[in-house]
Amino acid sequence: MDETRDGEGEVFPNISADISSAGPVPVPFSSVNWSGSSQPVEAKTKAQGMSHQSDVLPCDQLRDQVIGNQSSHTQLMETLLHLRQTVDDCITQLTTRPPQLDLPLEEQRHNQATGEQEAFLRRVVNLLQSGAMWGLGLQAPRPTLGPRDDAGGGQQAQLSRQLDQLVHQLSHLEVAFVSHDLSNRGIDISAFERSKFQDFKTYQGDKYHEDKNTMGFINLGVSENKLCTDLMTERLSRSDMNHLEDALLQYSDQRGQPFLREEVARFLTYYCKSPARLDPENVVVLSGCCSVFSALATVLCDPGEALLTPTPFFGGLVMGSYLYSKVELMPVHLDSEITDGSARPFQLTVDKLEQALLEATLKGKKVRGLLLINPQNPLGDVYSRDSLEEYLEFAKRYNLHVIIDELYMLSVFDDSVTFRSVLSMESLPDPNRTHMIWGTSKDFGISGFRFGALYTHNKEVASAVSSFGFLNGISGITQYKLCRLLQDREWIDKVYLPTNHSRLKAAHRYITNKLKALKIPFLNRGSGLYVWMNLKEYLQPCTFEEELLLHHRFLGNKLILSPGKTYMCKEPGWFRLIFSDKPLPLKLAMHRFYEVLAEQKRDLRVKQLEDPQKE
Repeated sequence: MDETRDGEGEVFPNISADISSAGPVPVPFSSVNWSGSSQPVEAKTKAQGMSHQSDVLPCDQLRDQVIGNQSSHTQLMETLLHLRQTVDDCITQLTTRPPQLDLPLEEQRHNQATGEQEAFLRRVVNLLQSGAMWGLGLQAPRPTLGPRDDAGGGQQAQLSRQLDQLVHQLSHLEVAFVSHDLSNRGIDISAFERSKFQDFKTYQGDKYHEDKNTMGFINLGVSENKLCTDLMTERLSRSDMNHLEDALLQYSDQRGQPFLREEVARFLTYYCKSPARLDPENVVVLSGCCSVFSALATVLCDPGEALLTPTPFFGGLVMGSYLYSKVELMPVHLDSEITDGSARPFQLTVDKLEQALLEATLKGKKVRGLLLINPQNPLGDVYSRDSLEEYLEFAKRYNLHVIIDELYMLSVFDDSVTFRSVLSMESLPDPNRTHMIWGTSKDFGISGFRFGALYTHNKEVASAVSSFGFLNGISGITQYKLCRLLQDREWIDKVYLPTNHSRLKAAHRYITNKLKALKIPFLNRGSGLYVWMNLKEYLQPCTFEEELLLHHRFLGNKLILSPGKTYMCKEPGWFRLIFSDKPLPLKLAMHRFYEVLAEQKRDLRVKQLEDPQKE
């Protein structure tokens, strides 16, 4: 993996406890002074307004409460496996029965009911096999044993966590699959929502706060820039933002207010270095970039058709293509190992695009386009001009649309990395099939504004996408504030961007230094709000099931990270870690990170000692 490049403007002083090469050896939680004051962290939990103080239990009592009996765990595991085998057997019997024609009406009705049972069983097995049911109604367990407890306790703690997870899964199985009110599509959407957003819901109900809730969840899984909220709050509080007129309180053009679309066109012309002034008539604004992508996928593809996308990639786009358009995202799997055709890990090449297109065609899938993210999420890769041209030429050869998400274009903080927007190209291979998406959520840290913009040279596409403004439009007041913000070029160039890049650089250096101390491999790309890191060493065996268990162990220590399977990564063990948080929660998050990995490493050592004895 790449070596890190140190920047300037350090605002994240080192944690006093050094991490040796042998692995994490965290100091006791009670002795760490994260706030920089003379009081330990626990003292802050007693501050006025502490919302979860009564939930904190003594270690012995907590251990007695959560550690289950091993035989009970084994019995539950056997029950679940028996359930899975029974369902498999039922489907085998149903699918291998001989066809029966010209049956009486009563037998036809019986076969119809049997078919419905088959569909139900298939739904259960699909979720069991995909692992999606792990998120159904699952509440993260509280921390069990810390990394300083004995090895035997560590094994029981792991059994306890698995037991808790299985109980939650089985208890919510009926909720997930049996509904008298939802359609089949509604049941699918409900299960999908539960599996994808349960962690975030848990976090929303128990957020970390440095004064009110120091034991709450720290979220390094959702990509939000919290480093410059002070600057943004000050700018949005100025008098020029407080403007009201009748037009802002009424329905507006579904494409967005004309004044905002004109400013977006000027903004993109300047920051994307477009060779010609961009046309406001080619701009459509909706409530977030995922809304823009969902609308694009709907108007460019028919249900069941597909878009190619390199993986790993931002999994939220799956939701955007799934809810409305029923468009499939066909993965172009990238490898972490450097091969003859690549110069770096996870490199996208035209050969891989060709292979993925061929495989999709052989499967009978109609591919309508190529989805790219630049800078890439979660890898952080920034495509060179030559690479970008190659991808666009590939799409033109096969008459494919190209959707390019440039949501992080102003979050390239490494001075040695040059970002080139697709709008900067003087001559696009296929302008009518090239569509660019951008928004303010990441670059300006205002995800709550819910703003996303499309720029396309194809006015027919722009018109079709604008119809989604009827459902996904932005309030007039928000549009006015966004327009004023984007107009203030002097503040953006002289105050916001330099400060944001400096703080991103310092936070990135802090996190990567800690990962290097732990000897954890990671990609160093100098863009975005995240680090793509490899925790395969902590999985035994290295499977997606073990990756999920490690993910839940992080949750048990009130830390949210994003596992690689969320990004359709074909290799288990990769995680995305967001570093764009303020110094205090980021330090505390890394302490919790060390604790979990120390506990995981200890359990793996115990397992290694137990395996030969079993043999």
